[in-house]
Amino acid sequence: MVIGVCRISLFIPGSQSLKDKRRAVKGLKQRLRNEFNLSAAEVDDENLWQRATLGLAVVANDGQFADQVLAKAVDFIRQQRDVELINYQTEIR
Repeated sequence: MVIGVCRISLFIPGSQSLKDKRRAVKGLKQRLRNEFNLSAAEVDDENLWQRATLGLAVVANDGQFADQVLAKAVDFIRQQRDVELINYQTEIR
């Protein structure tokens, strides 16, 4: 069993309140779950209204597959118009 973990820092330029941020983050998490069958959660920066840190996790039989899923998820986030990717770190265990 292999676990792939990715920590993603985001900037949300259109957010003017925590409510705006939560709406954007909730939608992004749901799209990631639906598209890539992975777990997604906000893990830091909960009280900052233009920043978010997401944690993504995927369980697989193959480390290469887990890495590919997380790479595709990062590319998906880069294509989103309502958030900007600041930084990310991936770890396969």
